[in-house]
Amino acid sequence: MSIVNNKKAFHEYFIEERYEAGLMLEGWEVKAIRAGRANLKEAYITIKDGALYLFGSHISPLLNASTHIHPDPVRTRKLLLHQREIEKLIGKAQRSGFTIMPLDMHYKGSLIKLDIGLAKGKKEHDKRATEKEREHKLEAAQAMKKERR
Repeated sequence: MSIVNNKKAFHEYFIEERYEAGLMLEGWEVKAIRAGRANLKEAYITIKDGALYLFGSHISPLLNASTHIHPDPVRTRKLLLHQREIEKLIGKAQRSGFTIMPLDMHYKGSLIKLDIGLAKGKKEHDKRATEKEREHKLEAAQAMKKERR
């Protein structure tokens, strides 16, 4: 079940490969995510010391958060993947001109997971073509819906 999608990533990039990563979260962050207070719009993933980190994702703390914890809504969160997946992603990102983007935050059982994608940037004409294709699909779906009635 999806919690939040990064629609901007699909508009700005071609997604070549997808991976599922765990997140190192604090207790207040899990509660806030379950309450639907997460945002991936400005988020990106960086490589530091052979590990992947999620930057810029905003998780708004709940109003009834504990008094002794001072939450940071945009703190850096470490991603959890197998070592060979990390090495593969780092190699492709550095060598081939790809970038790593967060795509979707979702539940897997009781855990919160993040789908990340190996992405290549779109040019302006690619964005226009994607938009036209989506409009054609929408028109076709509406026409089929009218036919059924």
